[in-house]
Amino acid sequence: MPTYKAPLRDFRFLLNDLLNIQNYGNLPGFAEATPDMVDAVLDGSAQLMEEVIAPLNQVGDLEGCKLDNGVVTTPTGFKAAYKTYCEGGWNGLTADPEYGGQGLPHVLGLAMSEMMTSANMAFGMYPGLSHGAYEAIHAWGTDEQKKLYLPRIVSGEWSGTMNLTEPHCGTDLGLLRTKAEPQADGSYKITGTKIFISAGEHDLTSNIIHLVLAKVPGGPAGIKGISLFIVPKFMVNADGSLGARNGVMCGSLEHKMGIHGNATCVLNYDGATGYLIGEKHKGMRAMFTMMNAARLGVGMQGLAVAEIAYQNAVSYAKDRVQGRSLTGTKDAGKPADPIIVHPDIRRMLLTIRAFTEGARALALWTGINIDLANKHPDPAQRQAADDLVALLTPMVKSYLTDAGYESATMAQQVWGGHGYIRENGMEQFVRDARIAMIYEGANGIQALDLVGRKLPTGMGRLLRRFFHPVEQFIQENVAGPAGKDFVMPLAKAFARLQQATAYVAEQGLKNPDEAGAASSDYLRLFALVALGHMWAQKALVAQAKLNDGAQDRAFYETKLVTARFFMERLLPDTGSLLAKVQAGGRTMMALDAANF
Repeated sequence: MPTYKAPLRDFRFLLNDLLNIQNYGNLPGFAEATPDMVDAVLDGSAQLMEEVIAPLNQVGDLEGCKLDNGVVTTPTGFKAAYKTYCEGGWNGLTADPEYGGQGLPHVLGLAMSEMMTSANMAFGMYPGLSHGAYEAIHAWGTDEQKKLYLPRIVSGEWSGTMNLTEPHCGTDLGLLRTKAEPQADGSYKITGTKIFISAGEHDLTSNIIHLVLAKVPGGPAGIKGISLFIVPKFMVNADGSLGARNGVMCGSLEHKMGIHGNATCVLNYDGATGYLIGEKHKGMRAMFTMMNAARLGVGMQGLAVAEIAYQNAVSYAKDRVQGRSLTGTKDAGKPADPIIVHPDIRRMLLTIRAFTEGARALALWTGINIDLANKHPDPAQRQAADDLVALLTPMVKSYLTDAGYESATMAQQVWGGHGYIRENGMEQFVRDARIAMIYEGANGIQALDLVGRKLPTGMGRLLRRFFHPVEQFIQENVAGPAGKDFVMPLAKAFARLQQATAYVAEQGLKNPDEAGAASSDYLRLFALVALGHMWAQKALVAQAKLNDGAQDRAFYETKLVTARFFMERLLPDTGSLLAKVQAGGRTMMALDAANF
């Protein structure tokens, strides 16, 4: 059975030494995030995930969810674990205190989210979807809607979902057919079918608040005619008590490759009562609040699965004996050496480690900027932070899930044939990780979003939020003691990113297919530079700690070794990615569809 240990030392290093969250004490929520409070959150979350949530991961995978006459039952132990989770206040960790939340920084919520997903990805999706619904209602709901729904979502008494996809349309939501017929009392009757609805029906909460995209008859065609509706599973009375069952039922459960412990539902709406949230025909604007939160959460899934897969691969590599070291016997007392002595095993383990630690830094940096965008008193600072989050979101979603899946397969490879056997758990990590590359906007769509929307915004305004600080960091540190090993490799990769950006911008104006052909490679190049920026900063901090005589020398020395591995073995991929970007789309688009 796989084991999990939360990477608390790395979280503390990032929050305290790299991001210096104590410097933000003047912002709402950060004043309460004292060092003692941060430690309590990290320790308490780790204990819950390690002892309560993680032991249910294989249970959920083997049992799955069960549907009987429209009622879904979650796997053994899920309901009790969810109750424990909510009773501990974890569901409202970062939520608005006005609605029962603790109001702590979003960046702490991301740390907890990673731990929960490492422990049990399928379980973590239930509160994860609820948090997205909370965000949408908090941003776009009326005061009455907020007072009615948010306290019960924050407490975990009720949960939430997002309903976008239909059998005939996924990414192209302008094709959706679900209708919303206006009623005399201001409500709407929702009719249609939604598929792939995560946590769409279950027994964890007394009510489920569905956020549903639908079209009001007579509205504009395509995506401009979409509205967003609150559709509760059970009708809600004015005092918050539950009334009759609404006209929404689970028609079936999807039979999936992974995340078996999460109920992925087909939901049938048959004249269900719904309530408009936000403006009519402006539903996508409101839904994107939820989708952007979900995309960051999905990016965390890639990182989180890679982390637990890494931990179990390292444990196996230290125990499994096979062959002798190429440089001579390392353990004469055994018939063979542990496989961790072999260079290729180390290549895989260090690749995963360099990814997870770099990705964790990037994710938490994004989290800090979400907090700044929401809470900074200076509008200019809020805008700058919001711009950076908008730029980083498609990279966090796409690259972290691509590399997370690759990491899970490498960890499985370390186990060899035993990694293919279900009871050891490695094959589940591979199956679970695969979905993160697909849902909340497939990764190819994220790449198109980056080159098609984010790059042109404000004549490159979003790009400057990243390019300027990276350029400044390079100029300030390239001549320093860490310049050769850490800053110069970043500078070379950053120059490649600048070249790629200029190419995509120039060629994309001439022919949009050129930008599309370059998009996935461009996103990966950009993400590698972003991780390189994180690693260069971490290396400088680690070296400074060693120079100051830090007691935990092994931790900081390990950081420097891993940083060098990233700079020497992963960041050079930016060279080949630049070549691919500059190859253009001619050969990609030349073949007639009939000849594929």
